[in-house]
Amino acid sequence: MTVDPGEGPHMRQLLGAYVLDALNDGEARLVSQHLQDCDGCAADYVEVAEAVSLLGLLSEEDLLE
Repeated sequence: MTVDPGEGPHMRQLLGAYVLDALNDGEARLVSQHLQDCDGCAADYVEVAEAVSLLGLLSEEDLLE
């Protein structure tokens, strides 16, 4: 995936993969740098990271309900 570091919406689209450590090194570096400069994306990152950590608390039975 090609990422333009100046494009906030494109960074938001990558936040889930970033939190899950599913980006290649170059993409992860671009997202990390962007998060340092963009308060909006940084706030979105916190929300995504919290959601991912909450999902880790669910059991398989919780997901089947």
